[in-house]
Amino acid sequence: MYGKPNVPKASPDIAAEVCSELADLQRNEDWDAAVQLVVKAGDPRAQHLAINDWYRLRRSYEIIKASGSPQSAFQVPYDTFRQEHGSGAASSFQGADHSVDPHDYSSVEISTKELDYEFICFFLSSPRLNLYKSIDFRCEDMILGSDGILSEATWLLNSGLLPNSNSATKAIGYRQAMEYLLRCRQQGGRSSPEEFYAFLSEFQKASRNFAKRQLTWFRNERIYHWLDASKPLENALNFIYDAYHNGSGNISVPDSLRMESDVSSRRKASEMKSYQTRNRYFVRRQDCADVLDWIGRTQSVYQDFPVA
Repeated sequence: MYGKPNVPKASPDIAAEVCSELADLQRNEDWDAAVQLVVKAGDPRAQHLAINDWYRLRRSYEIIKASGSPQSAFQVPYDTFRQEHGSGAASSFQGADHSVDPHDYSSVEISTKELDYEFICFFLSSPRLNLYKSIDFRCEDMILGSDGILSEATWLLNSGLLPNSNSATKAIGYRQAMEYLLRCRQQGGRSSPEEFYAFLSEFQKASRNFAKRQLTWFRNERIYHWLDASKPLENALNFIYDAYHNGSGNISVPDSLRMESDVSSRRKASEMKSYQTRNRYFVRRQDCADVLDWIGRTQSVYQDFPVA
């Protein structure tokens, strides 16, 4: 959103050197030792990377090799903007005083000289429970049909890729689908309804957790005006149109479109904690019969496929 850090690109020689140094560690799945190697080289933030994120670890090591400094030493284009205006929306959003709109950015004056363009940012979201239900339904939709995510995961496996081995196979949905299909292949193309529903549940949970992290991140970016997307679309569009043509820079989200905190009441907090998925298509054991039949027809020939 604020631009990428202006870090140096690794030369082919440096990239090859880094790959050589990390190759044995990755082959032996010694993630901790690889992290310590990069930390000792000069990037303490490497220890905060997601486990087995070898791509980012290699990139961190390449930057140190190329520049002598970690990536954190390079500023993004609008670091100055962020430092001057802060990003305390998350604490405000969850604070006790809910009379103050944590997503109201009208009190912050932005000099147009600091930015390449004059722009207004809006974030449209639904109440958390509605969002979670939509995500669960979307995961079901992605499994339905012969050209859904299971078909795409099959193509990735047939290409020789394993789950969690690169950016594509780490993606939410693809990793879970590939792992599930690998188990099916080891069982001669067979899957029980329980195994299918376990895969679906894991897929949905990972998707909801990712959405939750996204919301947390964007709450820390005070430049956004939050709008309740569950309200009539025409109302949101009219407000955005008027804000764009207003030109004054003073924007106040009306109560009719204002997002409420998901933790602003005990009732909502309790609903969030007790949330349970209620599927739309896959409800009973027999509802996944077509999927299991497809797996039996397409995965049985790969019984000797390697397990990740």
